Amino acid sequence: MANPPHLILVPGLMCDEAVWEHQAVHLRDIATITIADHGSLESLTAMADAILERVPQRFALAGHSMGGRVAFQVYHQAPERVIGIALLDTAYTPLPPGIEGEEEARQRHRLVEKARTEGMCAMGAEWVQRMVHPDRLSDRRLMDSILEMIARKTPDIFAAQIKALLSRPDATAVLSQIRCPALVLCGRQDFWSVLARHEQMAAMIPNSRLVVIENCGHMSTMERPAEVTAALREWLTSL
Repeated sequence: MANPPHLILVPGLMCDEAVWEHQAVHLRDIATITIADHGSLESLTAMADAILERVPQRFALAGHSMGGRVAFQVYHQAPERVIGIALLDTAYTPLPPGIEGEEEARQRHRLVEKARTEGMCAMGAEWVQRMVHPDRLSDRRLMDSILEMIARKTPDIFAAQIKALLSRPDATAVLSQIRCPALVLCGRQDFWSVLARHEQMAAMIPNSRLVVIENCGHMSTMERPAEVTAALREWLTSL
């Protein structure tokens, strides 16, 4: 029997292994799993380098949110090593030019300042409002899990990851170069990384599969864990 694939799960902004908890537990029967830790790295390229230094020669890769952007950089640097790629609630374009980009940077820096002056929990309570389906904002178990995850980070780590996002590379060219089995997944009510952008990604990646998770916002792996795990299982078994 062939050895199971090694699956690298890549968290997004201010996230840790908790964002992948259900997937890590329920996919271990078909994959060896490692969850990346970005530490205080300040660029997506450095995050990709750190993953490539620590993983086996061949591996599958699933990235959520900022983790999807890191996955693009991993593939860009070592496409021959990636046997499959899953891109969840993410995006591929760089910081927009002009007023739009300036406003994004201003809002992100404002949250960093709030984290420094009021604490990570206060910042997280504001940040999470657009991160989940509106109906889940009253789900204390889900909300507490997300806020506790954010609270495990520091303002310095937050600032480093914001710097990485604001200097994000344009991954447009990477999309058409992907030749391994690719899954593109999005919550239908993801207001941060919208479905239309995922439809564009899926159209640009040869032979990719688009999965839409119903009644779900940006934090799909935690909001609808069973549905996301099922999609990843189907993708993994196709490798």
